[in-house]
Amino acid sequence: MNRYRRRTLALELAMIAGALFVAFPVYVLVNLAVRPTADTSSPISPTTSPTLDNFAQAWQQGALGGALANSVLVTMCSVVIVLAVSSLAAYPLARVTAHWARGTYLLVLLGLALPFQLASLPLYQTMRDLGLLGAPWALVLFYSGLQVPFTVFLYVGFLRALPRDFEDAALIDGCTPLQGFRYVVLPMLKPVTATALVLNAVAVWNDFFTPLLYLSGSAQQTLPVAIAGFVGQYVTDWNLIFAALVISILPVLVVYFLLQRSIISGFAGGLKG
Repeated sequence: MNRYRRRTLALELAMIAGALFVAFPVYVLVNLAVRPTADTSSPISPTTSPTLDNFAQAWQQGALGGALANSVLVTMCSVVIVLAVSSLAAYPLARVTAHWARGTYLLVLLGLALPFQLASLPLYQTMRDLGLLGAPWALVLFYSGLQVPFTVFLYVGFLRALPRDFEDAALIDGCTPLQGFRYVVLPMLKPVTATALVLNAVAVWNDFFTPLLYLSGSAQQTLPVAIAGFVGQYVTDWNLIFAALVISILPVLVVYFLLQRSIISGFAGGLKG
């Protein structure tokens, strides 16, 4: 057995310090979310009389129910489309060794290097011409294209680390390549699929700029835009803002904790490729 040394103690202290550094903003967030409005003490000092009234007021005043429904709709539809398209696209890119496959893969990865803000104006004009401005489906269409390059990158890296024996056996038994993917490869992609699901869901869920651009002036808003509405020019109720932030964080945390094992294994497997 390895002996407990000073280096081990130093590493443990560093990890504890890192954990406290990450946990401190979460403490301030929850502390202010449950603090009464009349309490003007320091945000660091613990709340002596916590209350849940801030959550009820934030839910009613910010119309968070409709915004939550829109965020769930946009996130679910976008992630399902991205996962379906990316997994199907990544399979031939990872298995075919021809030059066109490598060139296509590099072309897809180019989407990671180009910032989407460069295309904001033409994309806005396209959504306007399609009559989608003010509708959540504009966001679904936008995210379905934006998140594909990164998701293809994850899938290709994971597929290249998988052995081809099971696929070859399925093809010998008479399966078509699509059937082999559906019944053999896709079940083995569960870890990276969970990883891609959470990473894409977090990116779509937390986005502020795109919903503000495409849904501006309409009654359809997502949670980040609805929460921004709490910030006024003259008066800002920070307790309600932090309560609304806690409400917006909870759905993503629940999904993450349900899939955390698959997420870690999938991300590690993707990095091997």
